Amino acid sequence: MSGLYIHIPFCASRCIYCGFYSTVSAKKKDERLSIEEQYVNALCHEMELRAEKDNSISGERTTLSTIYLGGGTPSQLSFQSLRKIFQTIEKVFHIGLEWDRESNTCSTTTPIEITMECNPDDVTEAFAQNLRSLPINRISMGAQTFSDERLKFLHRRHTADEAETAVKRLRNVNIKNISIDLMFGFPNETLKDWEDDIERLLALDIEHISAYSLMYEEGTPLYRLLQAGKVKEMDDELYRQMYDTLIDRLSEAGYEQYEISNFAKLQAQSSNFKVQTSKFKPQSSNFKVKSPFRSQHNSSYWHNVPYIGIGASAHSYGNGKRSWNVSDTKAYITAIQEDKLPTEEEIIDADTHYNDMIMTALRTCEGINLTTLSAEYRTYLMRLAQPSIEQGLLKEDDGWLRLTRNGIYVSDSVMSDLMKV
Repeated sequence: MSGLYIHIPFCASRCIYCGFYSTVSAKKKDERLSIEEQYVNALCHEMELRAEKDNSISGERTTLSTIYLGGGTPSQLSFQSLRKIFQTIEKVFHIGLEWDRESNTCSTTTPIEITMECNPDDVTEAFAQNLRSLPINRISMGAQTFSDERLKFLHRRHTADEAETAVKRLRNVNIKNISIDLMFGFPNETLKDWEDDIERLLALDIEHISAYSLMYEEGTPLYRLLQAGKVKEMDDELYRQMYDTLIDRLSEAGYEQYEISNFAKLQAQSSNFKVQTSKFKPQSSNFKVKSPFRSQHNSSYWHNVPYIGIGASAHSYGNGKRSWNVSDTKAYITAIQEDKLPTEEEIIDADTHYNDMIMTALRTCEGINLTTLSAEYRTYLMRLAQPSIEQGLLKEDDGWLRLTRNGIYVSDSVMSDLMKV
């Protein structure tokens, strides 16, 4: 089983914090449509090329566990383009798509999570109705904040009201799994500002929340503002107060923190159900707390599940290798048109695989399953982990090594100390 990620690099405008590969170069409508058509044709052909390559190696067709359309802004694509992408997915991977022409709806005989990222202002009434003709069953939206002032600072296209309206429109077309991204740590943001954002988000009663501190990535306009002294990073103490507030408030509201930055709505599993997630650790084996709304696709990244990346700059992982496509839309299209995969790759040796596990599995509430490690790596890991265990930053329990709540705040440092060098 593999996850399928499809990268859509097109954006109407660039947010000042974004470090992902995207393009806003096509200004004229005709030019945008031409590039979109070429790019979507390339995406579809890359799927065919990769399927041919994989089949020649393994002799078996790849089975998909999840599908994720990310970007960029996938909601910038026309519905003709989106439909073509899913028609190709069905042709190549056979996920059991069924279109009902009478009701203009689409479903899959295979119940898999199919996510598309959307910008709130793209979710018009017409857009929401058109979603019914696609097999998408999960929407991820970047609200980022419910302050119009902060949205303007980020160069986001939508307003706070538009984000709320988008959720209502999605509900009206029976989208039952919605994820919203939220940011904290803006210049001059107060704890009260952050609390207001959380409460406004909770009022929408959505299934999944991803919450991140504002990052100053090198090469972004936001980073240049920082270097020029025009903005200041958030104070460490305020960051901790905001993160504590996030964890505690979402726990009270019935969300499970299953990864450092990700929270999923829980469902009661017994009459004695009680939410207990603020310690960032799973419960005992006889009382499991696991939300059905965890992002299955992103969880594959954290739990060593293979995935296929399609599109410019997309990454793939599996069969002991990691590969990535060229981060250039035109170069990508040209290569695919010539039946070439514009890909570089690296072999993942045992030490690299161990380091990858430290960086991914340790982000989750389950942590690292020590029984999956060889005796050599298990001994190595526990020796390096001992100082953090003694400081209360890590905990070993029932064969799992995980971060404690205090450990989350210094997780980068803890992970670095556990690396194989």
